[in-house]
Amino acid sequence: MSRFAPTTLLCLAALLPALPALAETSFEKVKISAGRQLFDGECHRCHSPDADRQSYGPPLENVIGRVAGTSPGYAYSKALAGSGIVWTPAALRAWMEDNAGFMPGTKMRHVGIEDRTVQDFILAYLTSISH
Repeated sequence: MSRFAPTTLLCLAALLPALPALAETSFEKVKISAGRQLFDGECHRCHSPDADRQSYGPPLENVIGRVAGTSPGYAYSKALAGSGIVWTPAALRAWMEDNAGFMPGTKMRHVGIEDRTVQDFILAYLTSISH
């Protein structure tokens, strides 16, 4: 005989279909947390994750879906301001990997982030701060 009451077993059985989603949610939280740490190490010295806080570069809150070169209060290069690029995950990935190759004439200088896993984590964080 089970040590659990029948209603407890029914509740546990009802949760079984949700377990993959819970695991995915937990993994997504881990990705976001790791992404924030990687952002802090790779990007934060020049970019704020908060739209209300200016830094050397433009803030990256709500960057996903934003047209490049449009964050108020930042003097963009002519190349970026006139590019018409929308910051999608694919565009941000290309930018992280080789921003000068992606957008010749940009002012931004940095060492490329070529590791796709690192890019994935940073993108997960940037997505989490884009509403």
